[in-house]
Amino acid sequence: MTDHRRHMGRFKDDNLNERLQNAAQAKQALLQKLKARPGPDDPIVKERQAKRQAITAAREARAAEREAAKARAEQERAELEAREEAERAAVRERELQDHIAHEAEQKAIRDARYAARKKRKK
Repeated sequence: MTDHRRHMGRFKDDNLNERLQNAAQAKQALLQKLKARPGPDDPIVKERQAKRQAITAAREARAAEREAAKARAEQERAELEAREEAERAAVRERELQDHIAHEAEQKAIRDARYAARKKRKK
């Protein structure tokens, strides 16, 4: 039987020294990239920082505006509920007064009938 398996060869056949050299070069490139970064006193960095602060201030202003609008809406809702409760109380009071007046009228009618019966019996 023949073996038809294929073996993958290594992509690069580097020896240890070449691998170490490549790693050192990569580290050096990262260091140079880090050193090339602008410092905190650089005008570009200050401009970015100012933009971030402006964005943050605008975000906070919008949040405050939303909170104020929410507070106004809550106040309006509370006022509406108070007006509705006052209206319901007024309706209940009118109904109670109507009920009392109706009972007084019924009592007057009963009293009149009672008085008429008493008068007939005499």
